[in-house]
Amino acid sequence: MRVEENVEHSAMPIPQQRSRSPRGPPMSQISGVKRPLSHTNSFTGERLPTYGVETPHEAALGQHLAELDTWGIDIFKIGDLSKNRPLTCVAYTIFQSRELLTSLMIPPKNFLNFMTTLEDHYVKDNPFHNSLHAADVTQSTNVLLNTPALEGVFTPLEVGGALFAACIHDVDHPGLTNQFLVNSSSELALMYNDESVLENHHLAVAFKLLQNQGCDIFCNMQKKQRQTLRKMVIDIVLSTDMSKHMSLLADLKTMVETKKVAGSGVLLLDNYTDRIQVLENLVHCADLSNPTKPLSLYKRWVGLLMEEFFLQGDKERESGMDISPMCDRHNATIEKSQVGFIDYIVHPLWETWADLVHPDAQDILDTLEENRDYYQSMIPPSPPPSATEEQTTGTDDKIRFQVTLEESDQENLAELEEGDETAGERGDDNMTTAVESKPSGSQNQSHNAGM
Repeated sequence: MRVEENVEHSAMPIPQQRSRSPRGPPMSQISGVKRPLSHTNSFTGERLPTYGVETPHEAALGQHLAELDTWGIDIFKIGDLSKNRPLTCVAYTIFQSRELLTSLMIPPKNFLNFMTTLEDHYVKDNPFHNSLHAADVTQSTNVLLNTPALEGVFTPLEVGGALFAACIHDVDHPGLTNQFLVNSSSELALMYNDESVLENHHLAVAFKLLQNQGCDIFCNMQKKQRQTLRKMVIDIVLSTDMSKHMSLLADLKTMVETKKVAGSGVLLLDNYTDRIQVLENLVHCADLSNPTKPLSLYKRWVGLLMEEFFLQGDKERESGMDISPMCDRHNATIEKSQVGFIDYIVHPLWETWADLVHPDAQDILDTLEENRDYYQSMIPPSPPPSATEEQTTGTDDKIRFQVTLEESDQENLAELEEGDETAGERGDDNMTTAVESKPSGSQNQSHNAGM
């Protein structure tokens, strides 16, 4: 060894063994999955509850569940009668009535184990995004699948996939919007790179829960069937991200313009792209169906949604963040936001869906327009602006509601606002940006009031 090398070697410090600091859970671990799950083996006896839940109100519950094929049933009453297990009893009854447990070879005990586990992973403290909302969307999905224009169109696997997607679509929702999670650099936003954060999380939690003992409802499926179902469910749930709304609507409008109908009046959907597109829009419609329900139910949902928004606004205020549109409990314009939400988001979607399945959804569309007129009539008159206010702020009357749109969808919205005369006249699971009564040109518009 040369002298220089020897000196250099002898002067090199001996590395010290560093003490390891305790680490948190690895990022690959799915947060929100509770363990242990003591109820997993709840259904070990021979007899299963008639409607999937133990309740002293079984007869009354049965009467309400008999109406699951009817639009606008009182899901709140089902929640009460099922002892806060609306999702389990609604899903179990629908899967039974459609004979999906048989056609998809789903063991009934596994189904109930999974559904109770899933329902337990909906956050009960959320005013809006809880298992009652999931039950409502599942029941609405069931009714839309019954539309005559879709009779016999979808296979049991596709029907089961759409209903399963509706059941899981908001599981472990934290009661906060995607934009809040991104702005606060939350663990979930980091995990999913700010892209459809909540929707990716709902899917991950649901498919992880299937791995719990006795919860795999698809255990008897062939591998290819299972892969097909998983792909469908992922596509459908990701499409509930409101940032995808405008592109989803644009594709649906294109389908309406080119739709093919059999002699019997049912739609002809001869490839996966068309079939999944209809199912994505169907569940999206179900997710945005509150404004199409009887007014008493709609008003109740609005109150719950606004309380959830206000709780987020409280967090934003405490953290020194900008308060999201419609999340400030001291300065919210609820009636105006609902008119805006209907005119810019809900009505265009349902109008296009009604065109696709014409004339099956006309009654739903009529109720939506009646509810819109109610909220329009409830908007308090604005005081006349002073001359100073006119000079500083102008006379723009902005309607704000929360929804995050992708950049490409900003252009679609601008076209919709400029071209839709009725929208101009009317003024119209996570949502974050503000649609105004005319195009703003901003890249991150804030539409507040999504359901």
